Amino acid sequence: MAKQRPPSQRQLRVGEALRHAFAAVFERHILREPLLRDVSITVTEVRASPDLTNATVFVMPLGGEAAEDIVEALQRAAPFLRSTVGREVELRRVPRLSFEVDRSFGQADQVDELLRRPQVARDLDEGQNEP
Repeated sequence: MAKQRPPSQRQLRVGEALRHAFAAVFERHILREPLLRDVSITVTEVRASPDLTNATVFVMPLGGEAAEDIVEALQRAAPFLRSTVGREVELRRVPRLSFEVDRSFGQADQVDELLRRPQVARDLDEGQNEP
C-alpha cells in the first residue's frame, strides 16, 4: 500500500486561494439555484489534487440544516462556480470541483461530549495527579 504524501505548498496555497474566492462568492449571494439563495455557507477547506486538476470543497451550511441537499445544489452550480471563482483566482486552469459536507463539526461535538462524561473526567483527573 502506497503512503499518501502530505499536500505540497502549492496545493495548500491554491486551496487557500480557492477557499477565499468561494467565501467571497457565497457572501455576495449571486447563485441562482433556489436552494442556495438565502443560505449562509461556510467553506472550511479546499483540497486540491497534486496536479491541481481537481479540488474538493468542504462546506457546512449555517446550522448544518439540509447539508446534503445544499451539497447537491452546489454540485449542480459547479460549472457557474468554477467560472466565477476562476475570475477571482489567478490560475492557468481552474480545477474541476466537487463538494462535500464537512463532517469535522460533528466529530468535534462527539469528542467534546465524550470528554464531558464523568468517567472520562475522572480518568483525566487521575492522569494529572501521577508524577
